[in-house]
Amino acid sequence: MEKNMRSEPKKINGGFRAKMEHALYSGEKKYVIGGIAVIGVLFGVPWYFMTRGSKQQSHQDYLEKADKARSARLSAGSSSTK
Repeated sequence: MEKNMRSEPKKINGGFRAKMEHALYSGEKKYVIGGIAVIGVLFGVPWYFMTRGSKQQSHQDYLEKADKARSARLSAGSSSTK
């Protein structure tokens, strides 16, 4: 029996593919956290750039803006037909 009960991490020999398969399928904590970080960055960066500078509108604000545009369009249409 061994004195050291901890399992030693397996040394990965091989090329890029072997290392990638180990990272994808091993389930080691460092690879899981790294994957979550990568996915967070991939979705977070575009979301940040899409939402910066735009004021968040409530549904009521949107409806009021749509009503105003609709009434302006209808009044412009009726005055041009006269």
